[in-house]
Formats: sequence, structure tokens, C-alpha cells
Amino acid sequence: MIRIALIVTGLERGGAELQVVQLATALQSRGWDIAVFALRPGPLADELGRRGITAAPLHRILAFRPHVLHAHLFHANLAARLARLFLLLTAVISTVHSLAESNRRSGRIRFRDLAYRLTDALSNATVFVSTAVANRHLAVSAVTAARTHVIPNGVDTGHYRPDPDRRARTRAALGLTEEFVWLAAGRLMWKKNYPLLLRAMERQRGSVLLIAGEGPDEAALRSEAPATVRFLGVRTDTAELMNAADALVLSSVVEGLPMVLLEAAASGLPCVATAVGGVSEAVLASRTGYLVAPGDIDALSNAMALVTALSAGEREAMSREAREYALARFDLQAVVEQWEHLYTALLAEES
Repeated sequence: MIRIALIVTGLERGGAELQVVQLATALQSRGWDIAVFALRPGPLADELGRRGITAAPLHRILAFRPHVLHAHLFHANLAARLARLFLLLTAVISTVHSLAESNRRSGRIRFRDLAYRLTDALSNATVFVSTAVANRHLAVSAVTAARTHVIPNGVDTGHYRPDPDRRARTRAALGLTEEFVWLAAGRLMWKKNYPLLLRAMERQRGSVLLIAGEGPDEAALRSEAPATVRFLGVRTDTAELMNAADALVLSSVVEGLPMVLLEAAASGLPCVATAVGGVSEAVLASRTGYLVAPGDIDALSNAMALVTALSAGEREAMSREAREYALARFDLQAVVEQWEHLYTALLAEES
């Protein structure tokens, strides 16, 4: 049996990390021998354990003896590439999940681009979650075109789906009645630009905003949030929240291919999102939602007001197309098949 080692920088609860958990689960169910190794621990290790998947520190990878090293996120990508110098590996795959896998400092972005460029030959393939992310890295010569692939994130469209019963149950549990409900979900950090979203909410009438997530900016955001905003903390019932909401909003300044947009599309939620990274590959402008320029408070507020004012029929048409698009483009099993094809092709090349 072919052994696939999935390496991730950490096992905290985040979009890329949850995608690794879903990928590991799907691959194992399809007959691959899977283990997950992390540079630092996190709560998702327990989730993997409950699914019968080994989750271990990176130094234990030697005992697993993988044929394929499939890494996710910058530090894990570098670790996998350098491991090739010491381990007998058939193939190494690097997966880049964001337009800029870095903090605010542009110098750090340049350093990471350079690190990718210098180690590019140690990876059989570098896979990007969106075309926009791939194009940025190609433009700065961080990768070579011959080893570049695009495979999107995948979403469990059976779990994330419109469900009237879940909607009624969850709205009742949250004390929601007839108000229009916006949902935002993700780490409370600078990349998501929640301050812009809070300012936009001040201009909305007759609607509330639910924010699911935690992060370093939580205290500051709570202190400046209007009364129409509710912070829910970390939630494991995102599918239920998607059903309870009427639309989803994303105000990020940096993204790759946000899982929350794929989950929203599968749930039939119209979206308003800033057009950064691969967002325009997840939201079809004026068909499944509206795209606005990052940092533009007027554009964000106006787009939110436009969605709120849609008729029931218009919202239903947008919801239906979002769901159809998710099924056609981002269904998890179809995405896993793309990974399987890549594994098979790389193993055949090296055999």
C-alpha cells in the first residue's frame, strides 16, 4: 500500500488545517495509507485520532517511511523539501494556501518567495489552491511553471447543504427571529480586516452580524463592535450557522481560496466578499454574490445593503446557483480525485 504523509505547520483550527483533516479522512476512506505530521501540536490532532488517523510530531515520520511527502503551508513545505536531502522519498509535494503566507511585513513575504525559489527543485510539484495564488508566485519566480499545479480546496457538499430544519433549529437556539442575519467566520486577525466589517455593519439597518472564531484581535474588536454584532467564539457547528444565516460576508485583505466561501456556496448562501487572492474563483460576481475592492467601506456597505434588499426570489436564484457551482467545482470527493491523479502521476514518473 502506498504511504502518504501529510505534513502541516500546525494543527490549530484554521482553514488550511481543516482542509488537511478532510483530505486525510477522504484519502484513508479510499484505501491510501495516511498519517499526518505537524511541526507544532494543536487540537485537530484529537479530531484526527477520532477518525482513526495517526497524528504525530514531525520527528516520528521516519518510522512511517512514506512514499509521498505532501506538505501544506510555508514552514511544512520547506521542511518537506529539506527532508528530501535525508530521506528516501518517491515524491515531495508542496501546497501553498495563500496569496502571501506571511504576516504584515512585506520583507517577510520576499524572504519566503526567495526560500521557495531556492528549494523549488526539491519539490516534484508545487500546488496552489487557486489560479490567482499560482500566478502571484510565478510572477516573482518563486516557482517554475513546469512543476506548478492548481487544485482547489474541497468542501463536503453532503454536510454543507441547505437544510430548512437546521435553519429553524439553529435560529431558535440563537434567539433569532425575522432579522436579516449576516455571518462572518475566521480567525480574528489583521488579514480578515474585521474593523472594516464592523464599520460597514454600523450602516446596515434591520440586520445582525454573527462572527464565529477567535484570535489575537478579539478584545479590540469586541470593544469597537456595534450592538448589532454578536461574537460566537470558536464553533464546530459551522454548517448549522450557515443555514441560520441569510448571507455571508468576508472583508479580508489577503486570501488564498477561503474555505468559508466554499462552505457558504455549498450551503446556498449569497456572499459579499473582497476581491483578493482566489476569492473571485469562489464567488461568481453578481451571480452567487458580490465582489468589492479590499478596504473600501462604501463598496462593502453598499453591497451588503444590496443583498439585504434582494427579493425572496432573487435570493433563492442566487442560492441555487451558488450550490450548483460548489457541486461542480469544489466537491470534496472530486477534489480528492485530482490529488489521487497527481500522486499516481508522480509515483509513475519516479518508478
